[in-house]
Amino acid sequence: MKIPIAKEGFIFIIPLFIITILTLLLSFNWAAAIFGLAFLFVTSFFRDPERCIPNEPNVIVSPADGKITEIVTEKEPISGQSFTRITIFLSVFNVHVNRVPIEGVIEDIRYNPGKFLAAFNPKASMDNEQNIIKINNGKTNVYVKQIAGLIARRIVCWPKKGDYYKSGQRYGLIRFGSRVDILLPENTKLSIFCGDRVSGGKSIIGYLSPN
Repeated sequence: MKIPIAKEGFIFIIPLFIITILTLLLSFNWAAAIFGLAFLFVTSFFRDPERCIPNEPNVIVSPADGKITEIVTEKEPISGQSFTRITIFLSVFNVHVNRVPIEGVIEDIRYNPGKFLAAFNPKASMDNEQNIIKINNGKTNVYVKQIAGLIARRIVCWPKKGDYYKSGQRYGLIRFGSRVDILLPENTKLSIFCGDRVSGGKSIIGYLSPN
């Protein structure tokens, strides 16, 4: 049975749990309360619940939990083609495990070191530290950007070039933040709007053109 916690979280969770128990045993009640709250927060942050993945033709699932804050047209930095960019902002209370939006091959992975502007800053999409994966399903390409923020300073991406991923499969996370962008072909039929809240691997954000 899989423990519903991302493995990257245990390096924080286990020490906090031990310190909480020790401070309780030593009757340092205020310290125990502070470390106990930190333990609960970090455990919640790294939670990794199972999700029921939609199984429909050409479906695109959300790559992250959070709120849709922007839907615009822009050029993708790898290919230079125009795509529809959907921005998902993750608060500290969201699940931070990221998921692949479509089934396909990871054709490219690019990590770009950068700044640590607040995730809601319009410049964050281009200037911040980020990791981009390119997914090809045999017909079209979809790109997903993991973007670090003001607090988030550690992007985790598990796949390698050539790996085959299923729709909704976990592929990484951003420690303590922050923002995920998904770039879709312009002819994608969207089913979300700005302000909508989505769940990674579960919410349908659109449908790829069957052609």
